Amino acid sequence: MDKKYFEDVAAGLRVDVIKEVYKSGSGHPGGSLSAADIMTALYFKEMNIDPENPEKPDRDRFVLSKGHAAPILYAALANKGFFPKEELGNLRKLGCCLQGHPNMNKVPGVEMSTGSLGQGFSVSVGMALAGKMDKKHGRIYVLLGDGELQEGIVWEAAMSAAHYGLSNMCAIVDNNGLQIDGNNDDVMTVKPIGDKFRAFGWNVVEIDGHDFDQIFKAFDDARNEKDKPTVIVAKTHKGKGVSFMEDQAGWHGKAPNEEEAKKAVEELGGEW
Repeated sequence: MDKKYFEDVAAGLRVDVIKEVYKSGSGHPGGSLSAADIMTALYFKEMNIDPENPEKPDRDRFVLSKGHAAPILYAALANKGFFPKEELGNLRKLGCCLQGHPNMNKVPGVEMSTGSLGQGFSVSVGMALAGKMDKKHGRIYVLLGDGELQEGIVWEAAMSAAHYGLSNMCAIVDNNGLQIDGNNDDVMTVKPIGDKFRAFGWNVVEIDGHDFDQIFKAFDDARNEKDKPTVIVAKTHKGKGVSFMEDQAGWHGKAPNEEEAKKAVEELGGEW
């Protein structure tokens, strides 16, 4: 499969995100769109997963620590075949399993219920440690937002992961520079992200989070690291792919109206 295949899959996931959030009238499009390329790489190339056997013991596990970006996780799971795509139209509706934050007890393929920032990352460290102790081959992948790095629990977990040499763990920071209250640097700067993780004993790879060549190489580097956990600091754009959403903090947690949704889908090359 060439890079064009993955670019097309990512565009399709972005279209699904727009439609999900529009139909629900609420949700988080900005950080879902910024993570679409990373999620495409994980679910359609990198991870050892099987929608026909989602509980297989040797599977890789993914945790969406920034749980508010649930629309992109649901889009990836549906397109991978974990549940029917028709369910995406029921996001956040009463009685639907696709709630505003992922629920591991209701959605096939969701490994951890998340939403409280930092906790998903911490649980991932526990998963990776358990995998090491049980000598399991599955790897643990976890996606964080950069604003999430303002949570102290993240750094306690990062210290533990390095201490126990959890080389079976790969964290990805969706470094789009924005959070609900605005620019990271104005709210509470998280820079320098790479140097901080290095100081905590992690293997650090810094990439363009929208370049599939760089994304795939970063995952290769993470698998080849045998002594340390790896963090991929992926520089991204919030709202990526939609001109009026890109790099706009206001689209962190706002649903588009019909006109905006149609324009976004058109820009992404999708069908309304």
